[in-house]
Amino acid sequence: MTEDQIAAIRATAARVLRTEGEAVTAMADALPDDFAPAVEAILATKGRVILSGIGKSGHIARKISSTFASTGTPSAFVHPAEASHGDLGMVTPGDLTILISNSGETAELRDMVAHVARFAIPMIAISGRADSTLMRAADYRLVLPQAPEACVIGMAPTTSTTLTLALGDALAVATMERRGFLPENFRTFHPGGKLGAQLSKVAQLMHTGDALPLVPADLPMADTLIVMSEKSFGIAGVTEGDRLVGVISDGDLRRNIAHLMDRTAGQVATRKPRVIAPDDLAAEAMAVMSGNRITALFVVDPDGQPIGLLHLHDCLRAGLA
Repeated sequence: MTEDQIAAIRATAARVLRTEGEAVTAMADALPDDFAPAVEAILATKGRVILSGIGKSGHIARKISSTFASTGTPSAFVHPAEASHGDLGMVTPGDLTILISNSGETAELRDMVAHVARFAIPMIAISGRADSTLMRAADYRLVLPQAPEACVIGMAPTTSTTLTLALGDALAVATMERRGFLPENFRTFHPGGKLGAQLSKVAQLMHTGDALPLVPADLPMADTLIVMSEKSFGIAGVTEGDRLVGVISDGDLRRNIAHLMDRTAGQVATRKPRVIAPDDLAAEAMAVMSGNRITALFVVDPDGQPIGLLHLHDCLRAGLA
């Protein structure tokens, strides 16, 4: 491939991205009038948000439906052709529909439009034509801005599908924020993979109960070493009463090696250790450990009482690396 060919390819890519980016920016500056009412209608829906479209609009509808479902809004995609052959039964009173057609004249959506009208099911329409049949039938009309498709012949769905996808994301995120959707809610729908791991709380990964290597401050180091060996974390938490006042790590042992057996746990411990709360994200705990070059953190309650221990290996096993 010649330098001229490479330059031409890069120029095409840049033109497509600019064309679509400018269209999205234009839509951000002039959102459809029904956008906010559509969000409120979604929030008021007792059933599911049903999305439908065919061709490229169908692919976009599937993605928008998935985004709704993962951000706290029950949602499903219904293929319009299958709907005409029995799947209309999936769309029930209490649901809300979002029908997508750039032309607004998609024949395959007609049975869906008739069905939602018959049962008074609210309908949001997304289309590039305000005067289309679909828009006239809709309760909430989200008109896409007039913008050129990014292909050289101006016909392949490119800019129009990008606009639809971006508008669907805007609907889902606005609904999510109005609903007060929290990170812990998000993890409920994303338990697997790295994303789920990043949203894990310390309490979900920490060791508790008899597994904790805790010793009183006045315990001789000979006995402290036995506890550290039995618990196998390479660390011991030193307590006074119910509170954690220090930790003993391998580094503390090396620094005190000359007189180690003549001392107590409290004399060897590093005081005011770094700790973490059970409701903190495990990713935050891992950042603390990495930043301070330590391999374990004690978990304490608001009174400073140790209730758990999180080791770096626990975070790695959970997929946080």
